[in-house]
Amino acid sequence: MGKLTVRALRAVLLVVLTGTVFVQALMVWALAADPEDGSLPLDPLRVLTILGMVAAQVALVCVWRLVAMVRRGTVFSHAAFRYVDGVIGAIVAAALVWFAVTAVNAPGQREDPGVTVIMAGVGLAILGVALVVLVLRMLLVQAVARDGEAARMQAELDEVI
Repeated sequence: MGKLTVRALRAVLLVVLTGTVFVQALMVWALAADPEDGSLPLDPLRVLTILGMVAAQVALVCVWRLVAMVRRGTVFSHAAFRYVDGVIGAIVAAALVWFAVTAVNAPGQREDPGVTVIMAGVGLAILGVALVVLVLRMLLVQAVARDGEAARMQAELDEVI
């Protein structure tokens, strides 16, 4: 992976992470603020938005760590599984948050239930992304096994020579 690619990816990750932290801080402040009309400030969609951003932040941090491992040449190791599992967990959590958003939004869509069906479809698509990353994890398992086997064979060859 080239230096320019790594720098560009890290810049994007940093901007997105900074933006989500900023928006989260504003949303938490809005939740804690006492509204003028005396109503309860706890809005379910705000809470779900904060939780969704936490899921995105976990995925961003895991991708950052994986990029660092790629740069060091250590991505084909068992340590990478922790971060890939973190990405999968964050995507599943984001899908669950999206399904919760769909459920909260559904009562307002009684006259047009198609919106709820589309939102549920988006949730399924998010779960599909988690499955794609799971397949990539399985490929990483195979690559780590082959890397270990190649290292063992190289060690045997070094002993013979």
